[in-house]
Amino acid sequence: MKDDQLHFLGTLGQFGFVLAAAALVYGFVGGTREGEMRRRCAPSCLLRPAYMSATRKAPVFELEDLQGGRFRLESLRGKVVVLNFWTKTCRPCLDEMPSLAEFARLMRKRTDVAVVTVSTDEDRREAFDVLRGLLTEPPPFPVLFDGKADVVRGKYGTRLFPETWVIDAQGVIRARFDGARDWTEPVFIEFIEQVRSGGYCPIEMQAGQVSGPLAKLCEG
Repeated sequence: MKDDQLHFLGTLGQFGFVLAAAALVYGFVGGTREGEMRRRCAPSCLLRPAYMSATRKAPVFELEDLQGGRFRLESLRGKVVVLNFWTKTCRPCLDEMPSLAEFARLMRKRTDVAVVTVSTDEDRREAFDVLRGLLTEPPPFPVLFDGKADVVRGKYGTRLFPETWVIDAQGVIRARFDGARDWTEPVFIEFIEQVRSGGYCPIEMQAGQVSGPLAKLCEG
């Protein structure tokens, strides 16, 4: 065999080795990337929020607290906000409150996380007393009042309680949870930690159903 043919075969072999190595590396990187994405999306897949995306800004509002002080949602920009809507006539709301209060206590060291609740009760003092009696101590979060539901129903479209919205530091709605949840579950802590860090799971959910090209991340 001539030298130029041997050289050609050698070069071809090296080229094949490079291609195989590149394919191996690409497969490893792709697998690692998918594994990281699955890890990032695991809390969302487990929690199955009624809504999840990153395309809508949270409607801003200003409401009064029990003492008549004004509270603006925009004052929390730069923080992750857990915004809970409730009413004293809603049994699931009251059942959920102890875990939400415990969650707020757990988040006290996180200066970039805020829990805020909004009641649609017109009798503020009665609603506050019900809440305080339920928690056996003052609530560890602001309690705002929207007696006419101009914000809760008018801006957020809420009809059933409780309903909880998770809003990121830029004011973007990340998730909505319908119904009572146990906020002390570690998976909720992990979900909030990911929102804090800016980690975004690129899947969308409507009515708890996963959609989009990356829906497979929630399979299994």
